[in-house]
Amino acid sequence: MATKPGILTNWPWKPLGPFKYMILAPWVVHSTYQFMVKGESERDLFYFLIFPFLLVRMLHNLIWISLSRYRTAKGNNRIVDKGIEFEQVDRERNWDDQILLTGVLFYISYMKVTQIHKLPVWRTKGVAITCLLHAGPVEFLYYWFHRMLHHHYLYSRYHSHHHSSIVTEPITSVTHPFAEHTVYFMLFAIPMLTTAFTGTASIASGFGYILYIDFMNNMGHCNFELIPNWVFSLFPPLKYLMYTPSFHSLHHTKFRTNYSLFMPIYDYVYGTMDKSSDALYEVSLQRPEESPDVVHLTHLTTPESIYHLRLGFASLASRPHSFQWYLRLLWPLTLFWSVIINWIHGRAFVLERTTFKNLKLHSWVVPRYHKQYISQCRREAARLLNSLIEEAILDAELRGVKVLSLGLQNQGEELNANGELYIQKFPQLKIKLVDGSSLAVAVVLNSIPKGTTQLMLRGNLTKVAYAIAEALCENGIQVAVLYEDEYDKLKQRLTASNSKSDNLVLSTGYADQKMTWLVGDGWAEDEQLKVSKGTLFIPFSQFPPKKLRKDCFYHSTPAMIAPASFANMHSCENWLPRRAMSAWRIAGILHVLEGWNVHECGSMTMFNIEEVWQACLRHGFQPLMTPA
Repeated sequence: MATKPGILTNWPWKPLGPFKYMILAPWVVHSTYQFMVKGESERDLFYFLIFPFLLVRMLHNLIWISLSRYRTAKGNNRIVDKGIEFEQVDRERNWDDQILLTGVLFYISYMKVTQIHKLPVWRTKGVAITCLLHAGPVEFLYYWFHRMLHHHYLYSRYHSHHHSSIVTEPITSVTHPFAEHTVYFMLFAIPMLTTAFTGTASIASGFGYILYIDFMNNMGHCNFELIPNWVFSLFPPLKYLMYTPSFHSLHHTKFRTNYSLFMPIYDYVYGTMDKSSDALYEVSLQRPEESPDVVHLTHLTTPESIYHLRLGFASLASRPHSFQWYLRLLWPLTLFWSVIINWIHGRAFVLERTTFKNLKLHSWVVPRYHKQYISQCRREAARLLNSLIEEAILDAELRGVKVLSLGLQNQGEELNANGELYIQKFPQLKIKLVDGSSLAVAVVLNSIPKGTTQLMLRGNLTKVAYAIAEALCENGIQVAVLYEDEYDKLKQRLTASNSKSDNLVLSTGYADQKMTWLVGDGWAEDEQLKVSKGTLFIPFSQFPPKKLRKDCFYHSTPAMIAPASFANMHSCENWLPRRAMSAWRIAGILHVLEGWNVHECGSMTMFNIEEVWQACLRHGFQPLMTPA
């Protein structure tokens, strides 16, 4: 919101929430019905195409958003080297309001202005008039209106909402109060209404003009420079007729310069051109791709998880990942995007970039799903997945990355022995591989309520499960298991490590169930239904259990809250709450901060649990609270 919100700040359909698009339903149904029922001579193509045009605009914006976030995460040609936070994502969440407004105005105009009925696809004269009117009246009036918006009275009530985003994204361009957007549409209506009343309008001039505005808006706010030098070298006057992302970025950082819409000529004429525009343009073009210090390697969980990527769906990614009913309706589109991601990205790609204590941190995504990690075609699946992970490790090695954390959802034990396979294959690796098991164990142990004397351990016996059982038995806490084969394996491991195996017991059944359960993957759902009321479930795997009981308590998967100085953190990691990071991801960061110049992976390699825990607290990470 603006610092002092004025009248008509909120959009009229705000009370409708996610159902706001229903206001278009009568027009969409009517236009579709007319197009299908009427004969070819009576059909109105323009009326029918309004709604598909709105969908094209949304797709166009999403492509720009994804491209911008991907490029700024990589670092090459980045303009402003700062991050954004959850506050900005929330403020820019309703970027589609202006698309909805376009639809409403187009439909109302169609009802009131008969001159736009049955428009032809193309009229050269109308396109030319549109171009001339935009370059003249529209750009001129916008320049002076924009300068008015920077007057204290209007700025505090309206335009400050837009300028709250110092680091811009494509959707920042349309983040304005309703009143401000209304004036913009009045300006942009000048060419469209002129061509309509002069009989020169066409589908191309109307829709094309709006798409041109979208394109230029998105480009100007994308925070990476993409206009090459040779464009202005071939035609020098173009610098007065077309702005660049770096040109407009200066307006968001300095506020009192570069007011023009898309044509800088008015800033030159009226003396508001920022003197550093050319220098910033050159510097941004030459900025190389960033080499991170730490890489967190992860993967998609399900096909629907593509919507939780911050590349294009920041509003969804800014909340913990959970089932959304409307994603079922998008299943064909989900499959399409899944195929595209797997096809385009045949290797790990950069998902996000954060910074902490002068460290550059990346998250890379292996374009495969959780089920592909546990595929029944184990041999072929393992070969393909290991080749992707191996390629990512070698790529990170070439870039000079110090640590790579293998946050691959605990499927590493069967797949690659928690990374040990790569160390054996490439013994000269300078990069350190970290599976994060030590910190995961530390987080689980410190999530157990104080005073606990006994608990139940259930799930697959992973490296983390063995280490938890060993630590608990050493601390005098009784660990119960339900099945004899699990008991025998744990007993053998505890005996081999000289731990207090007497504290390991075989449960006689659900009659003596404990009030605290440590659970991992492979835990049967029917067991959850049999526990007593008030049981606390603490996961030790990266996947949370399905919450089947409303009368029980569920702790988060091993994770901690990041310090406030952790920058550019505006998406949630899977199902974790805001600013929470998984232990597997934090472990790689700790590795560099503490200077631990060794690998932490393999079936047995573990650090001192207490030392790892204290190091985590010392660097400002805080525990997630245990459910009350």
